[in-house]
Amino acid sequence: MNSSSSGDSPAPVPDADRPQNSPLIPLSRREIADLKARAQHLNPVLKLGKAGLTPAFVTSLGQALRDHSLLKVKFLDFKDERHELAARLAAEAGCHLVAVIGHVAIFYQPPANPGPKKEST
Repeated sequence: MNSSSSGDSPAPVPDADRPQNSPLIPLSRREIADLKARAQHLNPVLKLGKAGLTPAFVTSLGQALRDHSLLKVKFLDFKDERHELAARLAAEAGCHLVAVIGHVAIFYQPPANPGPKKEST
C-alpha cells in the first residue's frame, strides 16, 4: 500500500484548482435537459480505467472542465460502481453531475469567467 495516498479518503483539491470557491447552484430540470441535449453529440474526453479514481484523474477532470465546461467521462472499468464513482468525482472536482447514461457520465462546470456580453447599439 502506498503511504502517500489512502484508498478511502480523496486527496484535497487545492483552492487554485477549484473552478469556484462558492457552492454550486443546483441545476433546474430545464438546464439538465439542455445540457444532456448538448452533450449528446460529444465524445468522451476522459476514460476511467483500471487505475480508478485517482487524484491525477480528478485534476484532469478539473482541467478539462475549465477548457470545455461540458464533457463526458466513459467508464471502461468499475462499470458496476459508475453511479457512485460519478457522484464522488463530481463532488471532488466541484462540478455538476448532469447524468449517467449507460457507461458514460456527463459533467458540467459553469464557466468561471464568462465572456463579455455584447451590447447591441
